[in-house]
Amino acid sequence: MSVGLLPTQSFAESSYTVGVVPQFDARRTQQVWTPILKRLEAETGKTFKLVGSPDIPEFEKAFNAGEYDFAYMNPYHLIVANKSQGYQPIVRDIGRKLYGVIVVKKDSPITDVKQLDGKVVALPAPNALGAALIPRTEFATKFMIKPEYKYVKSHSSVYLNVLLGQAEAGGGVQKTFSQQKPEVKDNLRILYETTKVAPHPVAVHPRVSAEVSQQVQDAFLKMAASEKDTKLLQKIPMKQLGVAELKDYDELLEMGLESFYVK
Repeated sequence: MSVGLLPTQSFAESSYTVGVVPQFDARRTQQVWTPILKRLEAETGKTFKLVGSPDIPEFEKAFNAGEYDFAYMNPYHLIVANKSQGYQPIVRDIGRKLYGVIVVKKDSPITDVKQLDGKVVALPAPNALGAALIPRTEFATKFMIKPEYKYVKSHSSVYLNVLLGQAEAGGGVQKTFSQQKPEVKDNLRILYETTKVAPHPVAVHPRVSAEVSQQVQDAFLKMAASEKDTKLLQKIPMKQLGVAELKDYDELLEMGLESFYVK
């Protein structure tokens, strides 16, 4: 299995590309997904090649160009990818919802979201759903504030920027925040939690046959039924993997996010 930053390529029919939204740095993404893709290969007899992206905007360009056969993407990315390329979700975490968290240093004097008006707020990228897109939308429409946004590419970088005093606050999601090292997490405080939505799916491009798509979905579900493999999925993180459908994400269409999505 080839893992790394790969350009668009044509592979044999039994080989498929897998894109992963860069919530974490490239090394961690590789560590999490390499054993998962090996398990998919063992179950399906197909080959899966992890295609990395240096940041979320590059990931967005790639799925909008249809470069991935399969992709783990944020829920609003799915809405966009479905419209642009016809991607369909096949599995997702059905055990919990996705929501953004706005964090500040543990000893920060900031106690109310409105105090962030005009302050530097670190975000991974404009369209990171829970970490940036929903917060930016709610800051503008619910709290009527205009922070100064600083985009730092990954969730981990957001938390470090806040910890090091390079931003007054930062946006992430509960899942990535909970996975931070104690020296980071224990020195930050959650100021605000956003609206909760259905979490990240694994989606498939329509050029992939229905047979292969089903094989991959079945392989994921089989992994979810295995105690050993469940531990691998929890690192994504997917706590309780189950079948995903496009209608699971209908609520996103009613949140006014399109006005804040950066193309």
